Amino acid sequence: QVQLVESGGGLVQPGGSLRLSCTASGTRFRVNDWAWFRQVPGKRRMIIAGILISGSTNYEDSVKGRFTISRDNGKNTVYLQMNSLTPEDTAVYYCNSQRATYTWGQGTQVTVAS
Repeated sequence: QVQLVESGGGLVQPGGSLRLSCTASGTRFRVNDWAWFRQVPGKRRMIIAGILISGSTNYEDSVKGRFTISRDNGKNTVYLQMNSLTPEDTAVYYCNSQRATYTWGQGTQVTVAS
């Protein structure tokens, strides 16, 4: 059974940075494409960044240039470095395969406020 555990969220001021981590267990991590998603209350969960097996990355327009996704196959972990945060980035952040194959983890709350 695959387990996804996200961490690293918190309260940060506008313009600040956070680094999220997601560790996946119970799956062949290195043969999956991975992604970060986020969800705000009342809206559907949406993908914001993805990283392929090859290491190629893709981003949703609102985070392009500010967020960086990376992966460490040796640690079964995918990261999301978030810079220049704005209140609009406030959400619960989740990781999953790019096709959202696995059961969702608990997510990690990111709140951007002064």
